[in-house]
Amino acid sequence: MSDLKHRLGEAVEAAFAAEGLPQGLGRVTPSDRPDLADFQSNGALAAAKAAKANPREIAGRVAERIAADPRLASVEIAGPGFINLRLTDAALSDRAAEIAADPRTGGETVSAPRRVLVDYGGPNVAKPMHVGHLRASIIGESIKRLFRWRGDEVVGDAHFGDWGFQMGLLIVAVGDEDIDPARLTLDDLERLYPQAAAKAKTDLPFRDRARKATAELQAGRADYRALWRRFVDVSRAALQREFHALGVDFDLWKGESDADPLMAGMVDDLRAKGLLVPDQGAEIVRVARDGDRREVPPLIVVSSEGSAMYGATDLATVIDRKQSFAPDLTLYVVDQRQADHFDQVFRAAYLAGYAAEGSLEHIGFGTMNGADGKPFKTREGGVLKLHDLITMATDKARERLHEAGLGAELPAGEFEATAHKVAVAALKFADLSNFRGTSYVFDLDRFMSFEGKTGPYLLYQAVRIKSLLRRAEADGAAAGPVAAHEPAERDLVLTLDAFEQALADAYDKRAPHTIAEHAYRLAQSFSRFYAGCPILQAPDTATRASRLTLARTTLAQLEQSLALLGIETPERM
Repeated sequence: MSDLKHRLGEAVEAAFAAEGLPQGLGRVTPSDRPDLADFQSNGALAAAKAAKANPREIAGRVAERIAADPRLASVEIAGPGFINLRLTDAALSDRAAEIAADPRTGGETVSAPRRVLVDYGGPNVAKPMHVGHLRASIIGESIKRLFRWRGDEVVGDAHFGDWGFQMGLLIVAVGDEDIDPARLTLDDLERLYPQAAAKAKTDLPFRDRARKATAELQAGRADYRALWRRFVDVSRAALQREFHALGVDFDLWKGESDADPLMAGMVDDLRAKGLLVPDQGAEIVRVARDGDRREVPPLIVVSSEGSAMYGATDLATVIDRKQSFAPDLTLYVVDQRQADHFDQVFRAAYLAGYAAEGSLEHIGFGTMNGADGKPFKTREGGVLKLHDLITMATDKARERLHEAGLGAELPAGEFEATAHKVAVAALKFADLSNFRGTSYVFDLDRFMSFEGKTGPYLLYQAVRIKSLLRRAEADGAAAGPVAAHEPAERDLVLTLDAFEQALADAYDKRAPHTIAEHAYRLAQSFSRFYAGCPILQAPDTATRASRLTLARTTLAQLEQSLALLGIETPERM
């Protein structure tokens, strides 16, 4: 069930082909002037340039061929050769009926589903979540939901940082303080790790003990493995609670440790394939290619000290995922500043045959900045913990709800749940309404407004429609066939029809901001419809039934859009 843009595009493309012109020139887009037309085709200009002909003449011939299409109320030539298309009320009403009857409200699935793994979040043992984890978590969760909803088989992996020197530091620090592992808490870990990391920089014997502990852990020493498992369990339980509070949940919590058993075999395999070469005491894989426009350094697999490097762990993780899930596509949702690192890892994976060319993608993103334009910090200059950020946002949400006179009649528990949903919506929409590759300024007051392009505004619109539908049900008013005649009705149907294009763009570009943009446009379109087209006080039963169907369909599509962004809507405010 394609959208109107694609259906009209097929008709215009056929008309171009019938004129002996390239079919692709018949592409149709939403009109730049909605007051003049619903859609437009600009292909006549390109065709005229290639054929050295008059573009208005070509546009006129194409227009003649499609003028009899029963879906079109008018076909007009504008300017130098634009073809303006306006749909009939009946065509829009029929499309509205299709969307209303579709459980997916016009959103399609992909024709060839894939197995997709999304690597996002990136939490670490003994380290609290902070604002640096926010974007990876929010963007990754949305991409995971989108790909799954489009029909792919998708798993989300937190890629837990649970291996390496930091574990040795913690093992030694816990031993020095003689802490009972069974009583070890996250507070202990969060206190001990920065202390141990700082001490290792100046206390060489301590650092050597930590290195030895790391080696013994990785060699399988039983008591160290048991202590390490305690570190992992305590950290993971706390992290899962924090992620869940943000509406982020993972299918897998595989860690760097899962790749460790594959490391030795991988190094041997790279050597056997002639890809691993010595370089200044280390062993590297040269990944530069002929035609590179910049210098691409080699991937260091084994350091000069004989230890496996960070890039080697990521390369072994590619193998682990191939063996355990065999993804057709793996998306790494990680800060844009890691782009060069992933380029090296991906090239090495392709050279070694661990992944098919093009099946590994780095989905980079910018930073969340403070008013000074630099990555966001607390007033004291430290990194803000994610838990504190959510608390701060929830406090602000309560304040704004009270100021707006919303939620006053809700029971205390429901009010708190609503305030939390508003807070999460504010944080997530502020992030996802920007293209992921750009940075943005953190401004909680603006994000939390119930007016403008914000998450709370969208929640308010959804709750308003829910309230309207409850009143209609109480009055015995039923939804019915759609008849779109008024400008605001037509605009709303066209906006509902644009859902599939927003989904397709977000999917193809791995960029949820197009869904966020669609949700905002839909809320605005409904607001105009609500103001200009009385619903419960409609002039007759048929009109009321039609408008109730439009309201119900808008709510379903708006809630689906928000769900793909990881935003949950409350029932009442």
